[in-house]
Amino acid sequence: MPRNDPSLGRIAFQGEPGAYMHQACVQARPQMEALPCATFEEVIDTVRRGDSELGMLAIENSTYGRIADVHTLLPRSGLFIVDESFVRVHVNLLAVKGARIEDVKRVRAMSILHGQARSFIKAHNLATMNWHDNAAAAREVAALGDKAEGALASELAAEIYGLDVLARHIEDQADNTTRFLVMAREPDMTRRAEHMITTFIFRVRNIPAALYKALGGFATNGVNMTKLESYMVGGSFTATEFYADIEGHPDDAHVKRALEELAYFTSHLQILGVYPADRRRG
Repeated sequence: MPRNDPSLGRIAFQGEPGAYMHQACVQARPQMEALPCATFEEVIDTVRRGDSELGMLAIENSTYGRIADVHTLLPRSGLFIVDESFVRVHVNLLAVKGARIEDVKRVRAMSILHGQARSFIKAHNLATMNWHDNAAAAREVAALGDKAEGALASELAAEIYGLDVLARHIEDQADNTTRFLVMAREPDMTRRAEHMITTFIFRVRNIPAALYKALGGFATNGVNMTKLESYMVGGSFTATEFYADIEGHPDDAHVKRALEELAYFTSHLQILGVYPADRRRG
C-alpha cells in the first residue's frame, strides 16, 4: 500500500460528522478514522502537524464551480495532492423518527443546498433556515426532537444523528458532483494507474504573449489540459497566478517536453501533485 495511504491513521475534513466531506473520506479512505475540523485551514494545519496522515479538501462543484478559498490555500499549504475523489452529492430531507413529509414545516441547511433543492422546497411549501454546516443542521434537528423541523443533508448524517430519511435525492441537478482532493505531507510521484493527473501552478514571465507561448507546448505535444484557473497574487492587478490540471505523468515524454516549454516562459512553476484520475471523471 502506498505510503500516503496507510491502513491505519486519520484523514481530516472540514465540517461536522456526517458532512459531505465526511462522506468523501468514507468513500476514498474507508479504512481511516475521519477527523472533523472547523475550517479548511485547520485541515491543512492538522496534516502539517502530523495529527492526521491525510486531509480531504473540496475543490469544485459541478453546479456551483470552484471553491475559491481552497484554490487560494493550496499553493501555500506545504501539502501535496495524492488523490482525487468525485462524490455524487445527493440532497436528502431528514427529520426525527416517525415524522412524515407533511409534518415538516422548516428545513435547515447551508444556503448552497437550499439552492440545489429549490424545486422540492417550493413544492412542499417549506420555510428555509440558513445553517453554517449541513451535518450541524441535522444534529440540531435531532436535538430539537420536533417533527416540524427538518434538515437537508447526507444519508450518512441521518445515520449518525438517528434521523429518518423522508425523501432521497431531491436535488434539482441530476449530475450534482463535488470534486475532492486528498492531501499529504509528502508527494507521491509513483505511477499508480494508467490514467494520471498532474496539478501545478505557475506565473508567466512579463513578456508579450507569455501565456500564449507558455501554453503552446501542451498543444504541440498533445497534452490535454482539463483545468486552467487564474488568480490575482497578493491583491495585485498585474501579478497573476495560474492553476492547471493536465492528463498524464511528468515522466511521460510528451508531458515532460510540455512542462519544459512551460518553465521557459514562467517565473514560477510548482507541481502540487501527481495522482490517479478518479474513475468518475467524465
